[in-house]
Amino acid sequence: MTAPAWATADPYTTALRTGRGPLFLRRTDGWLLPLEVERWCARADAVDRAVLDHCEGTVLDVGCGPGRLVAELATRAVPSLGIDVSEAAVAHTIRLGGQALHRSVFEPLPGESRWGTVLLMDGNVGIGGDPHALLTRVAQLLRPRGLLIAETAPVDIDERVHVHLTDARTTTGAPFPWARLGTPALLRYARGWKKEGQWSADGRTFVALRTRRASSSAEPPNRTAVISSQRPRNPSGDSPVADR
Repeated sequence: MTAPAWATADPYTTALRTGRGPLFLRRTDGWLLPLEVERWCARADAVDRAVLDHCEGTVLDVGCGPGRLVAELATRAVPSLGIDVSEAAVAHTIRLGGQALHRSVFEPLPGESRWGTVLLMDGNVGIGGDPHALLTRVAQLLRPRGLLIAETAPVDIDERVHVHLTDARTTTGAPFPWARLGTPALLRYARGWKKEGQWSADGRTFVALRTRRASSSAEPPNRTAVISSQRPRNPSGDSPVADR
């Protein structure tokens, strides 16, 4: 696959390798959004663990980054998979003991229409810069009445922009589309979804949405998404074995 420019940008890879920033999304007008690299590269914190308590069935973490959530799910013996367009992020996730694939959410994925929960954490509701397209794709990945847990911006915002990834010193690659959504904006886009709940913790905000697809399209009850945690590890260590 061809990764977007930011996924191979030196500032991002360096931040993941060192576990610290600074790292920002920079709009074309020069405005900077700080990214929480240190938290992302740490182990799951109390807020993360409370979010994971809401998960149902198999879990797909979209834009898993360095993998703290997938690693935490692995310690709970919850079948889970992270996907990310950054090779460095995928490698980091695997080193933590999680399972991950170098893949975009808009590409074919293991377990399509069979995931119990999809996570869009750490601002990943912005992936692709088109919230409607992203929600449509997530609905395709989930089983009927599957659960989406999304982390939203802690302010009421609905912004679609093009941004660069930068450490404020180095910026590489072309700008890519991104969106920033507060909870009200996400709920406006979530037509066809049922709001399961919303909450805030430690300055972070979350929404749980459930698909409304008819159960007649469901897989048999005992069918689960087949992911690498249910199969032997690839002894080469390059990438997990997954149903493609």
